[in-house]
Amino acid sequence: MEQSYFEVLRPGINSTFQDKGRFGVQYMGLAPGGAMDYQSFLLSNVLLNNDKNTGAIEFAYQGPLIKLVKGKTKVAITGNVFFKIYSQKGEINGEPYRTYDLNEGDQLDILATKASVYGYLSIEGGFKLDKFCGSVSSQPRAFIGPNGGKKIELKDKILIFKNSTNKENKIIRNIKFEEKKIFRVLPGPQFHYFSTASKKQFFSTPYLITKQTDRMGMRVIGKSLENLVNSNIPSEGIIKGAIQVPGDGNPIILLSDHPTTGGYPKVGSIISSDYDDLIQQNSNKKIYFQLVTLEAAEQEFLLYVEKIKKKITNIEKI
Repeated sequence: MEQSYFEVLRPGINSTFQDKGRFGVQYMGLAPGGAMDYQSFLLSNVLLNNDKNTGAIEFAYQGPLIKLVKGKTKVAITGNVFFKIYSQKGEINGEPYRTYDLNEGDQLDILATKASVYGYLSIEGGFKLDKFCGSVSSQPRAFIGPNGGKKIELKDKILIFKNSTNKENKIIRNIKFEEKKIFRVLPGPQFHYFSTASKKQFFSTPYLITKQTDRMGMRVIGKSLENLVNSNIPSEGIIKGAIQVPGDGNPIILLSDHPTTGGYPKVGSIISSDYDDLIQQNSNKKIYFQLVTLEAAEQEFLLYVEKIKKKITNIEKI
């Protein structure tokens, strides 16, 4: 039987394969990586009855234009995304958070994200991808993952694991993208390095997201943090969401493809329940940081999980 596949007619700006990431290998110098917006990634798979960790295509700003050369599949796109499907039946203006059938010769054109950064494309049964250390997440800087660890490129063939036989489609209605300005922070291990005055400014004045932002980190500029101890420390393990402060006093928020160790003091860490919203903020956006306790962060994470469960419960057949 001939292999079913897509051909890439336009790769998009930053399109890679991602799942939840690879864990338990940071001691070997491998960052966890994985989908930037976990909630959107997860929902793209749940809509298709896939395993929750099935690899998807993550794209930023503009997604790929792909043609289904051989086979039949069902797709779901999540995120605040504008896309179209070109089929023999005509042109369809796509709606995110619902499934669509694609037949041989159809094209899927992910034109843009709207007032956000990342979106996800999943197919029923998943793409046919090779795992590395238990994950299909791509880290292009390190050439790790499927497709030689590279971003998706023009004329790539993207193989389909299996053809769709399911005639049922699903939708999650009323997904709203609300503007978020305040991001909550837990104190970091070097919180005490910084002056009381500068910490007060950090948690009360706006910071601008710069264009120096990618899957590895987000640079923000605002009131510089005054370090009273040392702007360099012995390298130690770091995590997603950690806020490093180099010598210039302007924070760097470490994201999914962060290095495994770092030698800058860390004033804090973005709480887990705010991470998905943070990475969806465009450059030149002003944001604020709010200091919270561990107990508050844990409570917010429980609410985050409950909100996802509610969205899954509200999936409808159409």
